[in-house]
Amino acid sequence: MNIVLSDERDDPLSTGPTGHDSLMSLARLVLRGEAYPEATEVAVTLVDRERIAELNTEHMGESRPTDVLSFPIEDLAPGEAPDWSDDGPPLLIGDVVICPDIVAERAPEHGVGVEDEMALMVVHGSLHLLGYDHQVDADAERMEARERRYLEAVGRVRR
Repeated sequence: MNIVLSDERDDPLSTGPTGHDSLMSLARLVLRGEAYPEATEVAVTLVDRERIAELNTEHMGESRPTDVLSFPIEDLAPGEAPDWSDDGPPLLIGDVVICPDIVAERAPEHGVGVEDEMALMVVHGSLHLLGYDHQVDADAERMEARERRYLEAVGRVRR
C-alpha cells in the first residue's frame, strides 16, 4: 500500500506516532481491512481553511470550509475490493483532503480529542473512496460501524 501524505499548511504536523506516520498507518489499516490489494495507492493532503473552502465550493457547492473531502478516482462498491494484480500498475483510488484547523474546532463539539477526530477524518475519507456513503440511514449505519471498527483497532474513539 502506498499512502502519499502531503501537508500544504504553513504549520505542518510532525512525523511520528501522532502525526503523519499515524495518519498514513490508519489509511493503510482501512485499505487492508477492506481487503484491497497491496498495489493500492491513496493520497492524503492536509490543507488550510481557505483551500478546503475553495474545494468545497468547487466540488460540493458549499461555500464554507469543512473538515474532510474525498475525491474518488474509481467507482467502487462498499465491501467489494476490486480484483487487481499486485504485479501491474498501482490501483489509484483517490484523494482525501483534510483541514486540521476545522477538525480541531469540531473535536470538542464531538466530545473527543483532536487526534481522535483526525483519525476519524482519515478513516471516514478513506471509506468514502471505497464507495461507502452516509446519505441513507442504512448506509450511514454501515459506514459508522466500519469507522468504529478501525478506530477501536488503534485505540481511538468515535462518538
